[in-house]
Amino acid sequence: MKNLSIVLVVLMLAACKGGKKDVVIQTRTSGTAKILVDESFSSIIRDQIEVFNADYKDAKITVVPGNENKIVPAFLNDSMGVIILSRMLKPEEAKVYRNRNIIPKTSRFAIDGIALITNKDNPDTTITVEQVISILKGRAAAGGPNLVFDNAYSSTLRYFKDLAGIKDLPKQGIYTLEHNNDVIKYVSEHKNYIGVIGVNWLIEKSTGSSEYISGVKTLGVKNLKGKLGDDAFYQPTQKNLMDATYPFLRNVYIINCEGRDGLGTGFANWLMSQRGQLIVLRSGLGPHKLMPREFNLKNTK
Repeated sequence: MKNLSIVLVVLMLAACKGGKKDVVIQTRTSGTAKILVDESFSSIIRDQIEVFNADYKDAKITVVPGNENKIVPAFLNDSMGVIILSRMLKPEEAKVYRNRNIIPKTSRFAIDGIALITNKDNPDTTITVEQVISILKGRAAAGGPNLVFDNAYSSTLRYFKDLAGIKDLPKQGIYTLEHNNDVIKYVSEHKNYIGVIGVNWLIEKSTGSSEYISGVKTLGVKNLKGKLGDDAFYQPTQKNLMDATYPFLRNVYIINCEGRDGLGTGFANWLMSQRGQLIVLRSGLGPHKLMPREFNLKNTK
């Protein structure tokens, strides 16, 4: 009996030791994390995670995409501690976390543009910010173009409502669909409409929209008088995003309220690193900051 007891103890200790091998410690480069992401930026975040995971095999980050009005309440309810948005938290939103003794850490990691697209057969190739604001305020010229947005609760529509200084949309001239892909498809099939879509999504050419991309073109945009970009019509190219001559710009932020030194914090730091910023550059968006390349030139004589 004594020998049997010793054997059982040894087996239990071995089982416990073996079980610990499967436990992944929560650190900046290991463990699990879920990140809420404005769906306009889901593709670039997935690209970042793919490279991050290649370096850190024990890290598992799950993207939870959605429109801004859906993911912000989930964030404030503390179901997840990290979120990607095109705006910073409002004071009352930040207060929710401060009341939990957590100080939100906000970092801009990219500059996105909002492209205006139209049917490729539309003779118009340009539009002014003033014209866009007129449409948003219900003052569009008779027979003029209509604006089409991804959905009624998206950050893109919120951006333009803020731009025009309106709370409610006019009864005519503005249409909302369900998804960015729907906007591309709709504009490719209708001439008198202007689609409003994030540059990141347009560049990505996702599976659901690839067959319709060839049916649309981007419009050049001139800014309001007295503002940068009021001297010409600018396309939403990467250069124009980075030097801010394209009018419809928005910052992309990662907001970390994890409240501990975990994987979410590690990924937030990764986005701001040189490697993370190079991925932003490769995506076609404007990086927050790129470190200058240094060359060590040695005298070979």
